[in-house]
Amino acid sequence: MAANVADLCQQHELTVAELTKRSELEESRVLAIVMGRWTPSPTERKKIADVFQLTPDDIAWGHKTPIQHIYGHGPG
Repeated sequence: MAANVADLCQQHELTVAELTKRSELEESRVLAIVMGRWTPSPTERKKIADVFQLTPDDIAWGHKTPIQHIYGHGPG
């Protein structure tokens, strides 16, 4: 099973600030990705994957809380 960005940061002992610097993305965006609140674009995925010397397909991307529950449009 692929690890998410938060797990990879923990495994590599990398802070959000360090990931931000190495990926050359905005810190607010990196924080949202790490927290599972933002699904990154293909370009953002590539930049983050490069930091960990992985391909974007090796990382689990996506929201930790399903979007429909945030807006109250859950199932039935």
